[in-house]
Amino acid sequence: MNNTVPIFRDWAPEWLIKIILFLVLLPSIVLFFLPLANINAAAGYYGSEPADIQFAVALFYAGYVGFYSLERRFFSYLATREYFILFTFLQILTSLVCYHTHELYILFPVRFIQGMLFSSTVNLSLALMFTRLRSERAREVSFSVFFGLLLCAMPFNNFVTADLVDAYNFNIVYKGALFSYMPCLILLLLTMNNVRLNVRFPLYKLDWQSFTLYSIMLCLCGYIMIYGQEYYWLEDPRIRYSVIAIAGLAALYILRQKAMKRPYIDLRTLRFRNFRIGLLVLFVMYICRFASGITNSFFATVLRFDPMHVSYINLLNLAGLVAGVVIACCMILQQKRIRYVWLPGFLLLLVFHMRMYFLFDVQADEHNYLIPLFIQGLGVGMIMVPTIVYSISSVPVSSGASASAICLAIRYLGFCVSIGIINYFELFERSRHYNAFQDHLTKIDPVVRQNFHTQSRHLMAKGMPPGQAVKASHKLLVQGINGQGQLRFAMDYYELMCWLIVGTLLLIALFPYLNRTVVYLRSRSLSPA
Repeated sequence: MNNTVPIFRDWAPEWLIKIILFLVLLPSIVLFFLPLANINAAAGYYGSEPADIQFAVALFYAGYVGFYSLERRFFSYLATREYFILFTFLQILTSLVCYHTHELYILFPVRFIQGMLFSSTVNLSLALMFTRLRSERAREVSFSVFFGLLLCAMPFNNFVTADLVDAYNFNIVYKGALFSYMPCLILLLLTMNNVRLNVRFPLYKLDWQSFTLYSIMLCLCGYIMIYGQEYYWLEDPRIRYSVIAIAGLAALYILRQKAMKRPYIDLRTLRFRNFRIGLLVLFVMYICRFASGITNSFFATVLRFDPMHVSYINLLNLAGLVAGVVIACCMILQQKRIRYVWLPGFLLLLVFHMRMYFLFDVQADEHNYLIPLFIQGLGVGMIMVPTIVYSISSVPVSSGASASAICLAIRYLGFCVSIGIINYFELFERSRHYNAFQDHLTKIDPVVRQNFHTQSRHLMAKGMPPGQAVKASHKLLVQGINGQGQLRFAMDYYELMCWLIVGTLLLIALFPYLNRTVVYLRSRSLSPA
């Protein structure tokens, strides 16, 4: 990549160029987890289940992961300015479709296409950003900023969209995303020259076969993990056939990659020990990262906080993410041993899960949750960037693209597995606890009778007629049982996460090779994962 090519016009100052590259990334990052900003509002708008909204996010992620390796051919074929304008215009078009549609069969493929376009945005924006950074310090800071933005997407989306969703239909968020692309498009037209970063390569021999096989496998993995518990896993033919399809496609894909001179993703990258360790840590971190979703569900269903209140509380989590990314960036610049980065990060996550385990209750003060949310963000922020840089820098520079693609796939699988585990605990464990409570609650139970009398007297004192007060007291009891089921499943999940983190800490502490391993960027053209 020639750094002397005048990509931007001479009158554009350096600070404006960096702002433009940042603005191009920001709307797409917001669009990534946008359906999860208010999953109940989104499910109500589309007339679907919450699992369908989760699958819409997984499809965006699958499009990003699947198209990542193929996108490089388009990157080399098109001039930079026309490429930027093309995928920015397509993002605007897909946001417009999402704004107008009410049907899932339209939303799902459009979300996959948005993921493909996001891959183009990330690759080209970071490639341009890296060509303008002269020092290793600046490159690592830019890398940290990008992944910090990805980490902050969910709490940021919740904060920005809470008031909008409360006042309008859910699709208003796509209208906001649509208009957020306009400044980017105008600035690109004004400041960029129509030049190329590389020699033009014709678009023949595109490995669309590998892209298709890989993308189908990714989508099926997401489908199995999101809908598996709802369909009772292998008892349902849809899940059974999906597992068989993944096994067959995976065998065909591996044979194809081994037979190709230039594989879509070079699987020989997995031979490096440090790379495999980095993938394992990244996978565990992504499973633990989404535990905050259970906390938000607890705030909404048990403590009865409205979405706006939940978004304000999560600002502490956002602050923790920012602080963690900054600390991790400083430790990378100082070339600290990776063990000294991972241990504090996972210890913070362990503290968060253990503290939350004892804070789950039907009545609580919101201030008790502020510090744990900050700690969770701090731990995730400290682990994310060093782990990705550590993994990619563990392989030769020539294998950087494949290493980035594999890291991206592991993050996607971690996201899907975390949803699968949460859905298992929410659908199975909560039902189990609900049934256990029902087995011990009968109308002749003195405690139950006393509860009915107390609730009825309280309601009648507020002016409710006696007949309605009795019915309302029954509903309040059912509501209390549901709340207890929510608490117990959350506690079970957090207990599992605690044991998972303890196992990871033992692996990091006892694995002697990590004691002499540091993390740093070795290439100016490091591929973004």
